Amino acid sequence: MKNTYLLYTTLIGLSLFAISSCSKSTLSDINTDPNRPALVTTPTLLITAEKQLVNALRSEDISLRGAQLFTQYFSQNIYTDPSRYQIPTNYSDNYWTATYKALNNLNEIIKLNSAESTKALASAGTAGTNANQIAIARILKSYAFHSLTDVFGNIPYQSYGNTDPDFEALQQDPDNLTPKYASQEKIYKDILNELQQAADTLIKYQGEKTFGTSDVIYKGENGKWAKFANSLRLRIANRIKTKDASLATSHITDAVKKGVFTSNSDNAVFKYSKTSPNEAPLYRATVTANRKDFAISNVIVEALQGKRGPFTTADPRLAKYAKPTTENGSYFGQPYGLPLAAGNLFPIDKVSLPGDIINAADYAEVLLEYAEVAFLLSENNNWDQTQYLNGTRASLEKWGVSATDITAYLDQLPAANKERVLSQKYLALFNQSIESWSEVRRTGYPLYLIKKGDVVWSGLVEGKQVTYTFNPEVGDAIPSRLVYPIKEQSTNKANYQAALAQQGDDLITNKLWWNK
Repeated sequence: MKNTYLLYTTLIGLSLFAISSCSKSTLSDINTDPNRPALVTTPTLLITAEKQLVNALRSEDISLRGAQLFTQYFSQNIYTDPSRYQIPTNYSDNYWTATYKALNNLNEIIKLNSAESTKALASAGTAGTNANQIAIARILKSYAFHSLTDVFGNIPYQSYGNTDPDFEALQQDPDNLTPKYASQEKIYKDILNELQQAADTLIKYQGEKTFGTSDVIYKGENGKWAKFANSLRLRIANRIKTKDASLATSHITDAVKKGVFTSNSDNAVFKYSKTSPNEAPLYRATVTANRKDFAISNVIVEALQGKRGPFTTADPRLAKYAKPTTENGSYFGQPYGLPLAAGNLFPIDKVSLPGDIINAADYAEVLLEYAEVAFLLSENNNWDQTQYLNGTRASLEKWGVSATDITAYLDQLPAANKERVLSQKYLALFNQSIESWSEVRRTGYPLYLIKKGDVVWSGLVEGKQVTYTFNPEVGDAIPSRLVYPIKEQSTNKANYQAALAQQGDDLITNKLWWNK
């Protein structure tokens, strides 16, 4: 993966995010390669990597045109091919490249804090100790690799403390374009160890701060980073319980014992800026680009109206997720998965577009939140009622629902069971596209998602009765993965082919290791 630090992005980010002491780093001793400055402060690298990572996770390609459609949160009202799983390969290219750029910057933080020649400089000022900086970088690397492997399966991977010969990404040679692919099983199990070790380090120093104000997510609070690591470990271990129950249970028990999220104040959030060029990805893709071809789907609108799924009472989050139609002020979701010829059946004024909260320039993108942790704890305690209510309440509170409406909604919720807990989790994960897609793949819930052969819409068109059913262009069900970038097939052909030999053909219908 080419080690490109994008100095211009760093400098723009520093000025617009108003970093204080961290922005005063000197850039002397520049190498001949202008894309690879020799001395960039670690806080500068962190803020760049955080933004690169979240930009990649919520990009137009992987989120707006990918996982947000696969989970049926959004629906297209003109170009409907991706809703029916016809996915251009450049979606993979852009997401892969952007995430590995973030990973290179995170790895550089580790290298600068590890080499004797740079350790003192790396820990200068408000940056924090070498050990704490390494721990936070390991957590973010784990999150990035976790998301990558959930999209593709086997990928080039690199670990801080594991010398497995299959872990070749991000090595000393930044121009290594032919790293091996590690299996998803190895990656998942190593990430659990990475998170455990990083959290244990930060727990020891939770009264200290690291990276100062350059840390957009937690403002340098070590204790919150430790909780994030343990909460992410809970998620990842839960995902592989059917593959290695003993290992998963061990990590779940240890993570909960050492401290996971207990309120929304713990949420891992990257908040964007109202000023250009640091607005949130959805805002840039819709408001800045003046595009209205993505609407809220009829699936999520009807679920929140109590017309679809196990909950029959109106959900107050509907007004947070969607705008009322300009035609009559009601909520109407764009029918999901219409054929291309019917994509413009509903004019913009007749459908609900994304709400002002999620479409704000300074939207706070969630990496992981307390509501998800509560639902995970409910699942791991035989669908526990208390954690089910805790997760639902946390989601409602996060979206700004009034206390009166929260109480009224919780009072009428049916008792916890598998379907209801996982359906509430789906509602809470709205706009967290890759994770929600992974959960739909893992669990098969919610049961009310539109499937092949289901009627999408029926009504009169030019005086004739028409019925449209959902017919995917590729496969019979929600994509199990995305195909690898085209460039991997040419520049890293041998390792690409070895990955396919291990996990199966490069098709969106081929299930991942944890989902087989």
